[in-house]
Amino acid sequence: MRITRWMSWRAILAMGAVYAALLVAGCGDGGGAAGTSGSNGSTVASSSVKKGKPLTCAQLNGLTIAANAIGLPTTGAVVTATETVAASGTGFSALGEYCLVSGSIMPVDPTAPNIDFQLALPSQWNTKTLMIGGGGFDGTIPNVAGNLQLGPVDALLPLGRGYAVFGSDSGHQDPTGGGSFSVNEEAYNNFAGDALKKTRDTSLYLVRAFYARNPTRQYFAGGSTGGRESLTVIQRWPQDWDGAIALYPAWNFAELTLQQLNATEAFAAPGAFLDTAKRTVLFNAALQACDALDGATDGIISDVQGCYQAFNPSTATLNGVAVRCPGGVDTGDTCLSDAQIAALNTMDSPLVFNYPLASGQTSYPGYNVLIADTGINNPNPAEAIVTSLALGSVQPSFPLPAGTMFDGVISDQFIRYTVADDTSYDSLNFNASNPGIFASRLSDLSSLDAINSDLAPFASKGGKLLMAHGTADLTVATRATEYYFQQLQATMGVDEVDNFVRFYEIPGLQHAFSTVFNASWDQLTALENWVERGVDPATNQIVTDTIGVPGRTRPLCRYPSWPKYNGSGDINSAASFTCVMQ
Repeated sequence: MRITRWMSWRAILAMGAVYAALLVAGCGDGGGAAGTSGSNGSTVASSSVKKGKPLTCAQLNGLTIAANAIGLPTTGAVVTATETVAASGTGFSALGEYCLVSGSIMPVDPTAPNIDFQLALPSQWNTKTLMIGGGGFDGTIPNVAGNLQLGPVDALLPLGRGYAVFGSDSGHQDPTGGGSFSVNEEAYNNFAGDALKKTRDTSLYLVRAFYARNPTRQYFAGGSTGGRESLTVIQRWPQDWDGAIALYPAWNFAELTLQQLNATEAFAAPGAFLDTAKRTVLFNAALQACDALDGATDGIISDVQGCYQAFNPSTATLNGVAVRCPGGVDTGDTCLSDAQIAALNTMDSPLVFNYPLASGQTSYPGYNVLIADTGINNPNPAEAIVTSLALGSVQPSFPLPAGTMFDGVISDQFIRYTVADDTSYDSLNFNASNPGIFASRLSDLSSLDAINSDLAPFASKGGKLLMAHGTADLTVATRATEYYFQQLQATMGVDEVDNFVRFYEIPGLQHAFSTVFNASWDQLTALENWVERGVDPATNQIVTDTIGVPGRTRPLCRYPSWPKYNGSGDINSAASFTCVMQ
């Protein structure tokens, strides 16, 4: 059983605890000296890095970085390849010349996989670094030359702005995004957060080697798993970061995955799955009841709380016809049966854990599924992505067929590999509320989540945090981010949180994507201006739709406010809306 292997691995780590503590205390900034060798087997003395002699891109190739330069236990790192990439692109896609560095960070456990990473070092450096988070179970390296999630289409990419950009696969290699890596404890701990510190320290060492100077600012940006990673780094290593962006963060990953499983099981029940025609009935009925609550009939439900008071699929109508099928019995695609409404209500409701979790969490909230696009009949080809992120295209069953909802795939991998260590285990028979013999295992896993709501060390050094979440997210519950923000306020005080955190909700946005309102936001400039110039992004942020109605804008409203139409002016312009509480 894997639990036995993990206990053995814990013993190995315990023997190195003193060593690890010395590393963190002495080399937490990644600045320790290391014996190195350059490309073609030539030796590059450690003193050349220490004395401030910049290395060329070619000289970085083959460079080795000793374990004492990395703030968590490893057996060192090595640059496996370098490439000087010529300037390319025009306009906002323009990139200057840069050195693309690929490398690996070696584990302590010889059976664990490496952490593979990439680092883009622009020739015209703005003296700042940006780490990019991953997604899902990670397993691949983010595109260090690309845009951020929800990034703007009318501004330069981070690398094009002169950032040194880096990211890693979090400590395992799997382009399918599977969870099989988690049978190894070091690999799972890397995914849960350790790889972030190891990658940051290794990349910082190479930044110093290439530019012969320290960066002036260090930022982190990510969404979903990357959003959890963003919160993780400022919770565990606040001294490393000046600012962070956490979009739709999967901060309590263990609990989230159990809720994802709970929803998947609900739609796997006989007669519970909704085809796209039924989903369209649900969504159109919600729009008919709620679209105009914000003063504008624009296909976006902005007043979420008001909508939940006004809309219930059990009693709602669409064009005067009841949404619920007569007697609750499925009579076709023009209505919803009681079994289908029950599955929706399960996903809409909190999952309560009837056992103690080390994280201290007692439940995971429900999703805004009753008023979201769950994958409707829509000719826009992008709707296929929404469908995958929502309820999928086929009913869940075990083993999960192709087309199963994304949440089901993630939760299935988590249960079979991470929890049960049994690839044949039927995840759809797992009881998330009462898991029996797996309760202690789940408790241990929950302790690795980014649950800390005391960010005082990060705030006291001047750090700033931007969070944003779509109100129609069916992968990571919007209510979970609301809960974390409320926990921050309860722990630190409303006024203190107001000094360094801005949390926005974006109506109509699904998980990083939407055909209702696909948000584009220049989040990096907002963070820069707040950290470096003291410009508060409280009321001046705008999001632009790139798919639903391309080019329309809305004000980015701080939670719990939402955008209300002023009653006059262009309905597609943010200037015609005001953020309100009711």
